[in-house]
Formats: sequence, C-alpha cells, structure tokens
Amino acid sequence: VQDISPRQLFPIVVIGYMANDILPLRAGEVVRSYALSARFGVSKSSSLATIAIERIFDGLTMLGFIAIASLSIALTGDLRTVALIALILFPLLMIALTVFVRAPGLRASIVGLGARVLPERAGAKVEELAHSFAEGLGILKRRQDLIGVGLTSILAWLLEASMYLLIAQSFGLDLSPAAVLLVTAVANLATLIPSSPGYVGPFETGVLLVLNGALGIPRALALSYAIVVHAALYFPVTILGLIYWWRESFSWREAQKTEEAIGHGG
Repeated sequence: VQDISPRQLFPIVVIGYMANDILPLRAGEVVRSYALSARFGVSKSSSLATIAIERIFDGLTMLGFIAIASLSIALTGDLRTVALIALILFPLLMIALTVFVRAPGLRASIVGLGARVLPERAGAKVEELAHSFAEGLGILKRRQDLIGVGLTSILAWLLEASMYLLIAQSFGLDLSPAAVLLVTAVANLATLIPSSPGYVGPFETGVLLVLNGALGIPRALALSYAIVVHAALYFPVTILGLIYWWRESFSWREAQKTEEAIGHGG
C-alpha cells in the first residue's frame, strides 16, 4: 500500500490497541485505519485490508500454538471447539482474501453483481472500495513478504507468551511451555471476538478454559492470574496509545466519522 517504516508505524499500531482497550466491538481497528489515513494518506479500506491480514496471521499463529500444546496436553471439549473454529475460520479467510486479490476477473464479477443492485452512486462507491481493499491485500501476492509477516507474528506472540510465563512464575504456577502457549492462544482467540472494551470477560474466560478447565488449577487462582495478566497487557499500551494520540493531534470526532462511513459502506 505504502512504504512505511516500523518506527513510523509503531505509534499507529499502539493507538489501535489503545482504542480497542477503551472502545467496544474492536472499534480500535477502525480507529487505526483512521490514524493511518490521517498520518500517511493511506486509504481507509486499504488499511482495513492490511489489518485483516494481520488478524488472520494472528489467528493462524494461535492455531499453531494450540497444535503444539495438544501434543502434551489433553484438550477439553471446550478447547477442541475453540481449535476447530480456528481451524476452519482462519484458513478459509486466508483463502478467500487470496482469491479476492489474485483473481481480479472473479472479483470484478462479484463486486459488479453487488453494485448493480444498488443505486448508481452507491454501486460506484462499492466498486471503488473493493478496488482499494484489494490494493491493501497486495502482500498476498508477494511470497517473501508473507513469510516475513508470518515470522514476525510468531516472534511477537512468543514475546507475549514469555510475559504470561513470568507472571505465572510470580504466582507460583509451574506452567510448562506447552501450557503457556495454550493459555496465550486461547485467551487471545477469545479477544478476536468483538465484545466489551478491553475484552473484559472474554479474555478471562479464555484463561480459565485452559488453567481451570484443562490443567485443574483452582478457579480463584486461575482468575487472579488472568486479571493480573490482563492488567499487564491493558494499562501500558493504553497509556502509551493515549500519549501518541495526543502527540499526533488526532480527532476522536473524525475517527467516529470513519467508523460511521465504514458502517454505511462508504
């Protein structure tokens, strides 16, 4: 979409996480697209496409963590359900987006069919948004970049998993590496569901499914651990994101307009 360095992109990513922490329904993804547009002139639909790819890679990484953990930990029925949903959802999304960007003729036919049932102006806007969204998916045509994104996702999540491990040790929980990967995966898959600000509730439920449900750790201890991990993830990024937001002089009003425009297909 545009050549933006990691140093330039970091504040935008943090702002998106911050917004997810204080707004419901994962609205931070829309706020992040607004910030990318305001700061670098990237179209909002293109930026949403890149975010979609990032979330798919997150999901595939979590699926990999569950697969590794399942080699040494017996998954409960609930965890098998989580794994099955992830196994179906994320590969299908990756295939769908790959077809969308690599088969322009098919894309044009599908988008054109949808546009024809709309008023002329709205139909033209849909076609414009689809084209812009496809541009944001351009990385799916570059194998080397895909490998880089995949490796970066794995490294980032391993770093987060190390924090889960350190906090577990402070609680006196002797979690194996497999258990740490499993709790990291399930807790974060739960947060991919649009829900409350900061994923309060889904995150803790994910942790409990692993620690209490699969590993037999007392519920009170597991919940205390979940709350502390959640706080460690929540407060630093929220504070830093608010600082970046203030420093960049972004507007909540304009971000809301972006969300409304996307919600109305324009």
